[in-house]
Amino acid sequence: MATYAIGDLQGCHQHFLELLDLIGFNATRDKLWLVGDIVNRGPDSLTLLRMLRALGDAVLMVLGNHDLHLLAVAAGAAQQKPGDTLQPILDAPDSAILLGWLRRQRLFYCEGEYALVHAGLLPTWHAEQAAELAQEVEAILHGNQFQVFSRSMYGNTPDYWQDALQGEERWRVTINAMTRMRVCSADGRMNFSYKGNLSAIPHGLLPWFALPRRASKATTIVFGHWSALGLHLTPNLIALDTGCVWQGCLTAVRLEDRKVFQVPCAPH
Repeated sequence: MATYAIGDLQGCHQHFLELLDLIGFNATRDKLWLVGDIVNRGPDSLTLLRMLRALGDAVLMVLGNHDLHLLAVAAGAAQQKPGDTLQPILDAPDSAILLGWLRRQRLFYCEGEYALVHAGLLPTWHAEQAAELAQEVEAILHGNQFQVFSRSMYGNTPDYWQDALQGEERWRVTINAMTRMRVCSADGRMNFSYKGNLSAIPHGLLPWFALPRRASKATTIVFGHWSALGLHLTPNLIALDTGCVWQGCLTAVRLEDRKVFQVPCAPH
């Protein structure tokens, strides 16, 4: 049995199949940890969603910003953007089944020394608090409140955590940190405009994982979202978005021994 953490798929079904072949994936014994952004921008999100749902307990995934965008569009709370490739999912005869499955996925997952999240954790959050906050949002996603909340899910404020936050603001900060964040100020305020690499981060900002006294340092965080960061491995970080949809590669890391597997991604 092996556990393979895999970077942002974004509808790249064929490259996913190639990676599964490379790692010798067996759904009866192995586990896939997916960092989110399963859908959008790539050519075949519909087939990919169907496949992941069919794999059942062999797949453990967290939601990314593109996955939440699909759910918001389906709920009538957002419009598709230039470059989106979501329409085949919305038009599919099994659309309601697939969207219902997607809504039941996690925002954050922690097991043993590892935690799985799409973007990151705010510096004051330890893994246990992150899990509790994620469960609050997951309850909204799974329940009847989502259609109402989806209309206020987007927004850049508040941009930092306060324990006193309640309701929609509390949920929005949790979602923004876990699905959109890349860099923060030293006091933990999120910046959503910077998407470049480590060497060009503006003065006064730091990668979320480099903030002093980050409370989650004892846990190895497995994440994606930041394609300009690329594959980034340290003792307590595994960053896996290597830009498959941008003609980079699709990456898997076997958690048991940190072995890296990659397939190149040709233009679609």
